[in-house]
Amino acid sequence: MTVTDIDFLGLPMRIFVTGASGWIGSAVVPELIDAGHRVLGLARSDASATALAEAGAEVVRGTVDDLDVLREAAAASDGVIHLAFKHDIAFSGDFQGAAEADRRAVDTFGEALAGTDRPFVLASGVAGLAPGRLATERDMPTVDGSPLSVRAATSLAVLDLASHDIRSSVVRLSPTCHGDGDNGFMAALVAVARDKGVSGYVGDGTNRWPAVHRFDAARLFRLAVEKAPAGSVLHGAAEEGVALREVAEVIGRHLGVPATSVAPEAAAEHFGWLGGFVGFDAPVSSALTRDPLDWQPTHPGLLDDLDKGHYFHTPATAG
Repeated sequence: MTVTDIDFLGLPMRIFVTGASGWIGSAVVPELIDAGHRVLGLARSDASATALAEAGAEVVRGTVDDLDVLREAAAASDGVIHLAFKHDIAFSGDFQGAAEADRRAVDTFGEALAGTDRPFVLASGVAGLAPGRLATERDMPTVDGSPLSVRAATSLAVLDLASHDIRSSVVRLSPTCHGDGDNGFMAALVAVARDKGVSGYVGDGTNRWPAVHRFDAARLFRLAVEKAPAGSVLHGAAEEGVALREVAEVIGRHLGVPATSVAPEAAAEHFGWLGGFVGFDAPVSSALTRDPLDWQPTHPGLLDDLDKGHYFHTPATAG
């Protein structure tokens, strides 16, 4: 019986999840368990192992560099969700190294799952797909040899695994996967606003970012591993695009500081490492994802989530 048959019958699967204790993974694991699946979670630290065990997952100790561990866990599972990425080194100057480690892990999973018809779901991103216009699941990333395109090439390689009898899919996530406890882009924008005394946006602030609540993203990963067709591209975007000026206005209101335009040429100085991102206009559609998988986001949108005050409890670090 193939994994596809198992999915059709609604029987539980044993799913190996990397990045299982991370921001998205810590939502994916209970989503899977609540649906009746067994989870093997990769843990690189004692704290991660404890969190996974408390969530009801079986713990696999190791990192994405431990290829033998990845191979053995994948072979012993009915499917794999690969969320891990070396963000620590990626955003401290070695994105190339992080992307290359990710590719080695993906190739290892491909070898372990080849010929099994088992699902393999990769987490990727939507940045740079179609700047200035609405990107769809049919848009493919450009591979031009740059460090960023190394990760893009990995996502294309995962789609190609469909030709090796792997039910592969790529979930391209919004840059903002928000929710209570988020320490990503929104928390960084709050930290910058606190530090500068103004809540900034670039130019006229009409540039748009797609967004998704982490719990809606978690459900999409579950649906993908359960029933996404081989070679699927899925978009984790509950909102096509939220204007950055509106984000700045909500942040400013909560902090009691004005929302202020920052000239594009001053973005790097004002926003620090965020300067290369805050001016992007990158709306994304998820229309081709929703109907086939019956994925209907139900959690608060980004502005509503910001307005709940999650990001303002404790001062964050601007980075």
